[in-house]
Amino acid sequence: MTRKTKGQIEAEVSKAVVKFEREYMGRGPADIKSYVVRDMVIVRLFGVLTPAEQHLVRAGNVELLKEVRAKLLEGCREWLEQSVQEITGLSVTSMHSDLSTKTGERIIVFVLSESLEEKFG
Repeated sequence: MTRKTKGQIEAEVSKAVVKFEREYMGRGPADIKSYVVRDMVIVRLFGVLTPAEQHLVRAGNVELLKEVRAKLLEGCREWLEQSVQEITGLSVTSMHSDLSTKTGERIIVFVLSESLEEKFG
């Protein structure tokens, strides 16, 4: 079995998160970038807010939107963590996320059981 490169892992994680966004959230991001940093995989999604969500933000319902998005993500946590584990070969010890209603970006951070970056030298 060929060892994956850092770039391949980053691309596979991005692909898995886009699949999640499309299947579970109803639409994918406008763009996505993933980064392996030590024992973390950081995923940055651009353009994730739907037109309806943008309307909620303009109407002052930022906390409501963030709460709903957080609950949706939490409900699918196991699927996301399993996907990252299969791609990286390491278990996920925690997952963190936040959404910027100002920029329409979401950040998801997966903390792994050990440093993946060290494996690439």
